[in-house]
Amino acid sequence: EVQLQASGGGLAQPGGSLRLSCAASGFPFSTTDMIWVRLVPGKGFELVAFINADGGSARYGDSVKGRFTISRDNAKNTLYLQMNGLTPEDTAVYFCSKGAVRGQGTLVTVSS
Repeated sequence: EVQLQASGGGLAQPGGSLRLSCAASGFPFSTTDMIWVRLVPGKGFELVAFINADGGSARYGDSVKGRFTISRDNAKNTLYLQMNGLTPEDTAVYFCSKGAVRGQGTLVTVSS
């Protein structure tokens, strides 16, 4: 059974940082491309970042380029999202995904 458990969300101030983690199990993580998506209130799902299986290639949504960094540790079956320069527009529930399969998300709220 595929399991994806995101964690690390919380309340951050504008300009602050958070690091999200996603623990993966039930599939060959080290050979699987992974993505972070977010569910923005009133706007639907938005692609945040993509990373290929060996971590050598990453792409980002326009709204997070230059502020967020996706990474992975294949030895630990864990995906990460380092979020810097947070703005209120980053407020969302963040999910890690394997193709169309999303795990349990983590809420990020950016507010002063």
